[in-house]
Amino acid sequence: MKIGITGQNGFIGNHLFTTLSLDDTIELVNFERHFFEEDDLLQTFVSNCDIIVHLAAMNRHENPQVIYDTNVVLVSKLIDACEKTNSKPHIIFSSSTQELKDNLYGKSKKEGKVLLEKWGINSNGKITSLTIPNVFGPFGKPNYNSVIATFCYKLTHNEVPEVHIDSEVNLIYVNELVSTFIAIIKDEIKTTAFNISCFEYKVAHTSTHKVSDILNLLISFKDNYLISGIFPSLEDPFEKALFNTFRCYVSENNFPVLFEKHTDPRGCFVEIARTNTSGQFSFSTTVPGITRGNHFHTRKAERFAVISGKALIQLRRIGTNKVIDYYLDGENPAYVDMPIWYTHNIKNIGDTELVTLFWINEPYNAEDADTYFENV
Repeated sequence: MKIGITGQNGFIGNHLFTTLSLDDTIELVNFERHFFEEDDLLQTFVSNCDIIVHLAAMNRHENPQVIYDTNVVLVSKLIDACEKTNSKPHIIFSSSTQELKDNLYGKSKKEGKVLLEKWGINSNGKITSLTIPNVFGPFGKPNYNSVIATFCYKLTHNEVPEVHIDSEVNLIYVNELVSTFIAIIKDEIKTTAFNISCFEYKVAHTSTHKVSDILNLLISFKDNYLISGIFPSLEDPFEKALFNTFRCYVSENNFPVLFEKHTDPRGCFVEIARTNTSGQFSFSTTVPGITRGNHFHTRKAERFAVISGKALIQLRRIGTNKVIDYYLDGENPAYVDMPIWYTHNIKNIGDTELVTLFWINEPYNAEDADTYFENV
């Protein structure tokens, strides 16, 4: 199955692309933003795809007319490329609950869906339109993708977030939305048919919260986790998703964090982590020169703490080349936390045995693992 994603480097597109890349039954067809400006590249792209997930769109601009014109033009160019190459991919269109509201962004989504439906009928192609609620998750762009992204960025960068309209918002976590896209791709969800070519699916929100309640919860993350090192309760799915989102905006310069070390004639005592959630604490010993890890998680929060010996901990966000190096020494016990979607490892760079304590927010379950191996 060959799948292309317009907007693959955007917020939702990046999450969908990286998740699909874990599936050996799928071949991803690369898309770049400039394809929309070069007809031959766009035509090659559509002709190579069995399925196209159309996510490329403008969400915000100081002039709403620019939003409308841009989004309609992108759909029109996609259709034109399909017609000129006689390509009939299954096009999955990302629409929005805003299409029912009186704003130009919503109208652009509604018009785009109409244009695609006409193409589907005329070409005997297949169109599936997904009506999507507000989406949040790691790596969203502040002041653009969601209010949660804006709050997280400001709280972690010593800015003061403000609530302008304290309404209730229907939300879906990006991982949940990606699962829906994949179910549509694999024809595992029943959709509503308008005709033989056109289908629709309304993506249900998974939680509803007042904006002020979300901000207060994020402030508690900053006060407890970022300042005091206390993990919040991660048992509630929304709070866990919100914490994983918040964690991804924390600057890499916040780590490593030195432990408070209590010493007396008997030895020393170091508190590793205080937590309001269940989880697993463990330790390992590693001989000099050995590297452990080289994997990443998609949902689990994790902490590495070096107690004895010298270690190099490395992290790299999936899909990027930047490697973050942390050098830790048991003489000054410290820890580093692993964000989701960051592949990570730990290497003994000393001459003695390395002792490392680990905490992960949920016990290991071989039948429900979210560990994927990839070298830093």
